[in-house]
Amino acid sequence: MDSASSELATHVPLRSTIDTGLKIVVVGGFGVGKTTMVSSVSEIRPLSTEETMTRAGIGIDDAGGVADKFTTTVAFDFGRITLNDRMVLYLFGAPGQERFWFLWDRLFSGSLGAVVLVDTRRLADSWYAIDRLEHHRMPFIVARNIFDGAQVHPLEHVRDALDLAADVPLIDCDARRRDSCKTTLITLVDHLYTLSSAAQENAP
Repeated sequence: MDSASSELATHVPLRSTIDTGLKIVVVGGFGVGKTTMVSSVSEIRPLSTEETMTRAGIGIDDAGGVADKFTTTVAFDFGRITLNDRMVLYLFGAPGQERFWFLWDRLFSGSLGAVVLVDTRRLADSWYAIDRLEHHRMPFIVARNIFDGAQVHPLEHVRDALDLAADVPLIDCDARRRDSCKTTLITLVDHLYTLSSAAQENAP
């Protein structure tokens, strides 16, 4: 966690004026940085269901490319960001391993949209997340989490590899930095606003 996020208070009371809660889900493959992102941007100490990886996961969880990862999310991560005096944003980070994918549909329930966090070293791990979001017709953006030492490809190459539609925002994100995560969430909110405005204009 970077210095910006470590300076956050461990407990920020929910304002009494809040009357609207918005839900956003962060999804992606195993070890892509979902827990880190929620932890970096949350104004409260995030709820995390990370557990130590054991030998029982050998042959089940694909740790290729993330050999230095020793913990894994087994349910979800939860964080919170106050937007203004009346609105608060709730963040849910979904587990990445295939054996926990059955939880995703429940996490999607009531969500306005999603951030698909991708690692270009393991792009194929992102296909399921994109497929499920498209199945649920849930708006989403894609954020490339750049890892130290990873080869950086042009974003358009990443778009082609993921077969993303031209209207799906694709940006870079450093899941360790609060400012970068905030920019990612703002991009999603702007995307949701654009889609909502277009729907209203096309309404009969």
